[in-house]
Amino acid sequence: MGFHLHAERGEQAADLVSRFDPVFWTVNFPRPMMAAVTTTAPDALRVDAVFYRRDDLAGLIWDSVDAHDHPLLGYETVRDYRDCRLSFRWRSSGVLPLDAVNGPVLTIEGRDAAGEPRSWYVRLWNYATGTPEDAAVAIDFARLDGGFLLPGEADPVWAGDIDRMFVSLVAPGYDAGGGELPAPLEGWVELTAIACEGAGSVIAIGDVVVPEHGLRICGGYDDSYHLTPARLLRNALQLGYRGAITHYVGMSHYFRLAAGVVTSEEGVLNVACAAWHADFARRARVLGYAVIWSLSYELFDAHAPEGWKQRAADGSPALTGWVPPSTLLSPACAAAMAYLHQVARAFVAIGVAAGLQPKFQVGEPWWWTMPDGRPCLYDEHVVAALAPVAVPSVRGALDASQCATLDRAGAMLAASTAALVAAVRSDQPACETYLLAYLPTVLDRAAPEARRMNMPVGWASPAFDVLQLEDYDWVTAGDTASSAAGAAAAVARLNYPVERQEYFAGFVLRPEERAQWRPIVAAADAARARGVHAAYLWALPQVMRDGLIVWAIEGEDGVQAFDDVAFPLALGREAEVSPAFSTDVVEGAGGYEMRSARWDGARTAYDVGPGVRGEADVAALLAFFRARRGPARAFRLRDPFDHHAMGETIGVGDARTRGFALVKRYADAERRITRPVAGSVSVSVDGRATQGFTVEPGGWVMLDVAPAKGAIVTASFDFDVAVRFAEDRLRVSRATYLAGEAASVPLVEVREA
Repeated sequence: MGFHLHAERGEQAADLVSRFDPVFWTVNFPRPMMAAVTTTAPDALRVDAVFYRRDDLAGLIWDSVDAHDHPLLGYETVRDYRDCRLSFRWRSSGVLPLDAVNGPVLTIEGRDAAGEPRSWYVRLWNYATGTPEDAAVAIDFARLDGGFLLPGEADPVWAGDIDRMFVSLVAPGYDAGGGELPAPLEGWVELTAIACEGAGSVIAIGDVVVPEHGLRICGGYDDSYHLTPARLLRNALQLGYRGAITHYVGMSHYFRLAAGVVTSEEGVLNVACAAWHADFARRARVLGYAVIWSLSYELFDAHAPEGWKQRAADGSPALTGWVPPSTLLSPACAAAMAYLHQVARAFVAIGVAAGLQPKFQVGEPWWWTMPDGRPCLYDEHVVAALAPVAVPSVRGALDASQCATLDRAGAMLAASTAALVAAVRSDQPACETYLLAYLPTVLDRAAPEARRMNMPVGWASPAFDVLQLEDYDWVTAGDTASSAAGAAAAVARLNYPVERQEYFAGFVLRPEERAQWRPIVAAADAARARGVHAAYLWALPQVMRDGLIVWAIEGEDGVQAFDDVAFPLALGREAEVSPAFSTDVVEGAGGYEMRSARWDGARTAYDVGPGVRGEADVAALLAFFRARRGPARAFRLRDPFDHHAMGETIGVGDARTRGFALVKRYADAERRITRPVAGSVSVSVDGRATQGFTVEPGGWVMLDVAPAKGAIVTASFDFDVAVRFAEDRLRVSRATYLAGEAASVPLVEVREA
């Protein structure tokens, strides 16, 4: 699988889009209120909202800078709106009407003609014709005034340098001073017949279409609630993802609240969430996607009932490291589990109503473990049901009674997931079920008995139709050995055949860590090579943020890309070695140049023809060429001038990472080494040699123990270069070598990392 990270669009395919296209509006709002924007027609959108506080305000936003789409699919940045005329029909209910004080205002943020930051507040009622809840609105940005009353309070807008604009929506009874509303209020706004006219009415937009590449995609509502489903699915489709989308319904945006706590009265899903997911499901079906609805035992802590939470022995609730934190619901709490049953049934029902086949995933169910190893097995419901013995920590050795407690907890967890699946199947008997297990937690090496409670044997096949495995902590640390061992351990314990397994690769939490996509894509490739039914990238919002493009390498399923064999002939003294770069040079007036390096490192070309010196060599060369199918398969070559590295720094310890990539440095340049010579690698940690390591495929050193924070890891090694034949045709004649002339046998380096 090939991949690339794009920071911006260059010469890739583009199209035009109307400014204010409904697909590209977003929403934002404060917790705990909820709002969603969906597209109801090519020229129409709808906002659904639920308000809990008097000062809740939702913004319907148009950004001049597209910070949400994949860089190859985003629209261009044009901040000048003076040649635009926007019009639409406004209809609303449950929000303050157009003519009210604090009614809908178009806030415009940008700079004035002098370049000074400014905001203008345009009362939409001043540009409306009709009633306060059903009106035609027309805005000419070249002749636009802010201010409440016109013309007396006119504040002329300079629309030549706008960053963003948003329409504010508040509920009846709005009070900037805050306070709870007597009861939640639901409202909606529809903008229809949206039209933009004028010379600035259209802008360019990326229109890349990546061919289907074989990977699937995951997404999550908590990361995408502010976007339209149409926008999200456009990215998935045009980036080449097909088949099923695993959609995590989240833990912080789907619920209804009463007095600040989740409730199932009048349904478990709030109106905005329900509207968004109905649109998402309908559009997914039209585009040919299946949707796997994923629900975890995780819930936003601030709104979770206290009695539902898993707790440690001292009563501390299970809290994740997110800010603000989420909590884990107790499998022993009947009310918490009944709530999850309702949530699962509601989401699957949305999909079925849209024409999708029912598919449901129980996502990462587990008993939480505190950072110091304390298991959260002591909430009142667990204590009443299991009478757990004291387990101060799951790390290290446990006695028989402690192991028995973990076994009983595991059985309870398995029973709770079985009941959740049964609840969904009570509505949809044909529902396909999935279990997602996060291996670095449930198979923690430091807590070898934890699998008793967090990978119970009650999950063994056929408890679920499909077993899905995820291990991104190991992957991003380069710990391929743990990934392989973890998958084997999970399969041995749960006994799902490989054709009923799927794999999740990812994720990249922070944009500055985008280099982690390399091992993530490699892990997806490794899982597919293992034969799993499907491999997914987690998650689409991060793919869009980091500009990831993946593609299938031609013939990768039928032709081995690399043969781990050496070129059969010794290189002659006249063999040519030619490192090369690719640089765009633009020469301007006066001889000044603009230079752009297209490659980060050199790519070497070789001519090994001088090594051909007799009929035996010709025969060996021709046989080798045929076996490689010309340029189709790469192989090893020993560069006569550059094949050894001594004391290269390959990493710095952080007390967590065990895997380090082999590199060789050339002054300020760095070269990844992917083909070290077997048996030649030696490793030192802070200057002390160690034998506690293995060399993994791709030139990765995997230490048995993660080096301490700040420890310098160095390596010495010999290495080969991955090369291929440069041409589909090889020309060697008897006359050439009998005359003492060197044949031309060009090879070219293959970039593997």
